[in-house]
Amino acid sequence: MSGYVALRTFFNPAARKPLAQILLTNGAAFRPAAVGFQQQRFYAEKQVFKRDKPHCNVGTIGHVDHGKTTLTAAITKVLADQDLAESKKYADIDNAPEEKARGITINVAHIEYQTENRHYGHTDCPGHADYIKNMITGTAQMDGAILVVAATDGAMPQTREHLLLAKQIGVNHIVVFINKVDAADAEMVELVEMEIRELMSEMGFDGDNVPIIKGSALCALEGKSPEIGAEAVMKLLAEVDKYVPTPTRDLDKPFL
Repeated sequence: MSGYVALRTFFNPAARKPLAQILLTNGAAFRPAAVGFQQQRFYAEKQVFKRDKPHCNVGTIGHVDHGKTTLTAAITKVLADQDLAESKKYADIDNAPEEKARGITINVAHIEYQTENRHYGHTDCPGHADYIKNMITGTAQMDGAILVVAATDGAMPQTREHLLLAKQIGVNHIVVFINKVDAADAEMVELVEMEIRELMSEMGFDGDNVPIIKGSALCALEGKSPEIGAEAVMKLLAEVDKYVPTPTRDLDKPFL
């Protein structure tokens, strides 16, 4: 085969498709065999969430290891029992290899669920100081937030920093969840509540009237101690429904 001199196509009635015919320099015709292609279909892996309720964006903020991701998983578990969400395990939310290896949230994670009154887009923010930029990215799209504070620690550096950033970004409605009450005595829990109210007032929030729920995200996730577990989570969501106003959306404008 010394070279190509021409390329033309002809219609094959039997195959019902044009085939390429190549004329070689010696005058012979070379026609490649017809190759059939099977159409490949792609289906979305994630089912579209039906939104027939007002939508609100919220998220969990607070110090590292205070239980933000555990609470997020507990919310989906409790709501899944009522067919209002798809249950997500802790490992499903912190699913990056480094997050699993270190046991902390690094990237923001997004999940969806609904209550009786609203549909929520929930952002689980990292609490570690090294990943504060990721936390800002997640907070910027929130209409309200859930501040998670461990009863065993009280307010910590990232508790203060997250409140400050939330205020600067414009997240003015925050509900507090005092977590890990099963690991602290009642007096300690009361002191933490007083400390958080003072801190929020200092940061420009309505610390005297902010809703504060006490419970254990781990108990809710494991189905133990309903009073501080599942019942506390449902009480938290009820307060979020009431305290965080439904945002107004400009539905008649582009770039929604």
